[in-house]
Amino acid sequence: MEVVHTAIAIVLVVGLIIWAKVDPVISLVIACLYLGLAAGVGFEGTVTAITGGFGEIMTKVGLLIGFGVLIGALLHSLGTFRKLVRALLSVVGAKRLPYALTGAMSTVFPSIYVDVQVVLAAPIARSSARHVGPRGLAHLAGAIGTGIFAGYVFVVPGLAAVTIAGILEIPLGTYMIAGIVLGPATALLTTFLFGRLLRLGWWKPETDEAQDEPLDGDGVEQNTAGTGPGEGASRSDVDVPLPVALLPILVPLLMIAGGAFADLADVTNGFVAFLGNPNVALFVGLLGAYLLARAATGVERTDKALKTGFHTTGEILLITGIGGSLGAVIEATGLDQTLASLFSASEGAAVVTSILLAWFIAAVLHLAIGSVSVAAIAAAGIISPVLGSIDVAPLAIGLAVASGSMFALTVNSNFFWMFKSLLGLTTKGALKTMTLVTSMASLVSLPMVLAVAFLA
Repeated sequence: MEVVHTAIAIVLVVGLIIWAKVDPVISLVIACLYLGLAAGVGFEGTVTAITGGFGEIMTKVGLLIGFGVLIGALLHSLGTFRKLVRALLSVVGAKRLPYALTGAMSTVFPSIYVDVQVVLAAPIARSSARHVGPRGLAHLAGAIGTGIFAGYVFVVPGLAAVTIAGILEIPLGTYMIAGIVLGPATALLTTFLFGRLLRLGWWKPETDEAQDEPLDGDGVEQNTAGTGPGEGASRSDVDVPLPVALLPILVPLLMIAGGAFADLADVTNGFVAFLGNPNVALFVGLLGAYLLARAATGVERTDKALKTGFHTTGEILLITGIGGSLGAVIEATGLDQTLASLFSASEGAAVVTSILLAWFIAAVLHLAIGSVSVAAIAAAGIISPVLGSIDVAPLAIGLAVASGSMFALTVNSNFFWMFKSLLGLTTKGALKTMTLVTSMASLVSLPMVLAVAFLA
């Protein structure tokens, strides 16, 4: 019966979020309560599982998420990411801009939240589209969409990437090494394939591009969770050279990577382990970003950026923590044994079956809920109790969840409508760019995930 109750709990989450418009945090808690009580965990056991699961995941990723969001907010206040896009445009030229843009968004931009990324990139896409070619707006829109979400789910410190690694207990350095390859590779290959599709007549400007003036980035409500300071707050870039402004991102990544390689080389040294600890590394990045912001913009603007980051962090931490609660409740019901049997298959197909099932769970949840992060968190929470029972590396399962959670971002996502408005697309045009490229990226990354599964 625990399978039936889990299915009801998932349907309950989807129904509350999509049809009743209930906040995901409240919806997930209701589902946890229902599942625990209906499956016989008991009143005390259900509460213990919810609070224990929340605390356990916060121990793993709470500081990482908080530090990452604050770094992004501070660098946004310095105009760092707009400077980066301008530098790319001047170096590669308009014709190669789709590839440069998607490469940057899948490697550097994951340090800020997804809606800020599209606010920053949309004006560049609109102003450069005519130089790229007759299908320039479509190609740039697709590049932005795939770059944002490939980075978000695969590349540390993307919030979905950090959360998946935390819930599934994957060392962050290990996930980072795999993700920094899969993320940009997925984004660049998807952008290339999408460009070939556009050449075959996929795009019709007269029906796919809006005739009205697209919404300016300043028209998007700012200073809300997940957005960061308004673009106007940093329109006059402060005098911080781009290489210096990128150090709060690059230094932590190098520290984490160094720690991961030290582990691979069996270098056991307390000081090396301390420097390579993801919490220490991201705090070093946060401290650097804070000092840069204080020196360049003053106390008032720095404090404003931090307050916006704190606002964003609260929402993300609650959703992430409840994802951990869901996993703990599932484990308390005994469903982990049933799920383990679903992941088992004949010896020759066990890896493929497990990866496809993890991908499918995340993809279905995303299609139903419309949120990449919530789908990734829920899927990881469902799968985490069975990881010890299946003969597949947790890294591969985590990457499969990441891949599936990207699949087909569509009309039930707030981001879809923001993307449509900022890029100046019709609904049909947004479906032919955002929905298509996220579906393509999900499928393009799947063979890479399978390769990792066989090699890990």
